[in-house]
Amino acid sequence: MAKERKIGIAMDFSKSSKNALRWATDNLIDKGDTLLLIHVKQPQPGESRNLLWSNTGSPLIPLVEFREPEVLRKYEVELDPEVLDSLDTASRQKQATVVAKVYWGDAREKLCDAVGSLKLDCLVMGSRGLGSIQRYFFLSYCFFC
Repeated sequence: MAKERKIGIAMDFSKSSKNALRWATDNLIDKGDTLLLIHVKQPQPGESRNLLWSNTGSPLIPLVEFREPEVLRKYEVELDPEVLDSLDTASRQKQATVVAKVYWGDAREKLCDAVGSLKLDCLVMGSRGLGSIQRYFFLSYCFFC
């Protein structure tokens, strides 16, 4: 029996991150895997509401709860119907466990933290429309992790 994997998806609700989610759902996720939707928000000056989770991020939020408007308001996330549809597909068709986690801070640092603290087997993220040369320089920047 294959090992169940933890697959992280960096989600900023841009077109490229939605494409990354769709690609991961179609090509990477298998039965029994856990899909972790990772969203990093920039902290607002003087914001203390989410100070409790500023270092570790929010608790893991199951898909069932993540679709509820009051939960989305609590974490100040505007969920896109296209993203929700892809998450439902992963959950239903691939029989994957889907959870979300929200971080506050610098996206580069928080994504690197998430890989380690959540013990992700891989992290999928969009290319932001970068060409091959730009991606090369970005990858050298990503070795920060």
